Amino acid sequence: MLRVLKQIALTGLLDEPLPPAGDEWRVREALQSEIARVFDRAVNIREVDAGSCNGCELEIAALENPYYNLQGAGIKFVASPRHADLLLVTGPVSRHMAEALRRTYDATPDPKRVVAVGDCAACGGIFGEGYATVGAVSKIIPVDVVVPGCPPAPVALLRGILAAVRGGRSGRSDQ
Repeated sequence: MLRVLKQIALTGLLDEPLPPAGDEWRVREALQSEIARVFDRAVNIREVDAGSCNGCELEIAALENPYYNLQGAGIKFVASPRHADLLLVTGPVSRHMAEALRRTYDATPDPKRVVAVGDCAACGGIFGEGYATVGAVSKIIPVDVVVPGCPPAPVALLRGILAAVRGGRSGRSDQ
């Protein structure tokens, strides 16, 4: 036992150096300062799955992990659209979800912003328009920002949320 403790004392702490500050940290810090400037409080997001394959939801869930730490930036997800500042909509809008999406949009207080996440929400994606889907989110409700990708990376989602927080109808977040 003493030999093991001596070895621990001689070795010291073995730790990896911090990774260099990547693009996601700059985007997150810009997002945090913009939220403080525009809202002076946390931004509440209501995420609506309008018929997606759940690929985009996995990337949105990644924003909640300790690496991206979305709540540390002043963003939280809420269960009710009545408490939301921003709607994050994924997937092509299925015919059964069209009215629910419209009601969710109507229940969100003004000024509200809408981010269409992924290719399916932008244009219908691989599902397109058909007997089961209406297609793009913009056919049902007005969209402020489109985040392209199938699924978009978490950094692209952060950029899209940042573009929406900055306000206005800015179109695609990759511009």
